[in-house]
Amino acid sequence: MSDFHQTGVVATMHRLGRRPLESLEKDLKEFARSQPVALVLPALYSEFEGKAMPRILEEVSHVPYLSEVVLTLGQANADQFTEARRRVAGLHPRARIIWNDGPRLQKLYSELKAAELPIGEDGKGRSCWMAHGFVLAGGRSKIIALHDCDIVNYSREIVARLCYPVADVRIDFVFSKGYYARVTDRMHGRATRLLITPLLRSLERVLGHQPFLTYLDSFRYPLAGEFCMFSEMARLNRIPGDWGLEIGVLAEVYRNFSVKRLCQVDICDNYEHKHQALSPKDADKGLMRMTVDIVKTLFRTLAAEGVVLSGATFRTLQAQYVRTAEDIITRYHADAMINGLEFDRHGEEDIVHAFARGLRMAAESYLADPLGQPLIPNWNRIVAAVPDIFARLNDAVENDNA
Repeated sequence: MSDFHQTGVVATMHRLGRRPLESLEKDLKEFARSQPVALVLPALYSEFEGKAMPRILEEVSHVPYLSEVVLTLGQANADQFTEARRRVAGLHPRARIIWNDGPRLQKLYSELKAAELPIGEDGKGRSCWMAHGFVLAGGRSKIIALHDCDIVNYSREIVARLCYPVADVRIDFVFSKGYYARVTDRMHGRATRLLITPLLRSLERVLGHQPFLTYLDSFRYPLAGEFCMFSEMARLNRIPGDWGLEIGVLAEVYRNFSVKRLCQVDICDNYEHKHQALSPKDADKGLMRMTVDIVKTLFRTLAAEGVVLSGATFRTLQAQYVRTAEDIITRYHADAMINGLEFDRHGEEDIVHAFARGLRMAAESYLADPLGQPLIPNWNRIVAAVPDIFARLNDAVENDNA
């Protein structure tokens, strides 16, 4: 059982007691009568070859309140798309696969680029953005939930708890962010524990009080890939196309909506998924690539909030980050000891210094090009530029799935 303490500026929905899943789903079925829910599943074809996807598909097939399921598929050839369709058959009466590499979607992507719309490169961000557009095009759902497809210990309770704060008509949240523990015989979640948390607190010390930093630091797991929102938010929010997706989504939500209408929710006791390699010497792979993308997104968002960032600021920040991260490792070590967990303190220190190099690379990239890669436009702008885009997107996906 978790604590019930409310910290920061974002409301927290805890796991208090053991409410049966059947009770949650009974309420959600009633809520969905007026607020239909779409579930978006971003996946690479390689995830169909792993252990997590079969369990996810089986669990989702028993969720009783979804109006549609949209699997947005990346890195799949024609044979792999056919196999994915076979695997998804029977998942839900309104299950659709967006074949992002297929000729119909590629034609749409090419036309959007030709219209000088910066839709980014192939990746999770663009795949999720296209899935949001498809949900908007169909007009069947008022709520969109999304979670990753590499969750080894997946349960459909994750979807129920993620959706509940937004779907419940008796409360007034428009966005919920999932959080969870990531523990086996040791602590995981390196990018959150050793990068984001100490970096946000270092930025607050260097820059002084910034409401946006206070907001981000209120989330217990800001890099979680699970969130739920009203579908109209997809019309307004822009998103990054790279690993900065999660921070970028939180930034857009902060920009467009009152913090009082946002929450985070404990969606499972423990969460196990694939662990990225650190790749400390290669900024184009693993956690190092993730680090650079996340930090660049954070810097550019702060600049958009009116914060002046200079070379001197970044030099001070790097030193402050390393000290703050080293101090927080002491806390994690103590936490591990009292819980009987393995803890490689030397390895944790090495990760911090690798992240510090990623921080320096992100700062250099920001100073060279403060604007960087544009965010993917929101769907209001896309429709203004290409008025029939929804009809064409709907036709392309339906024809692929026919």
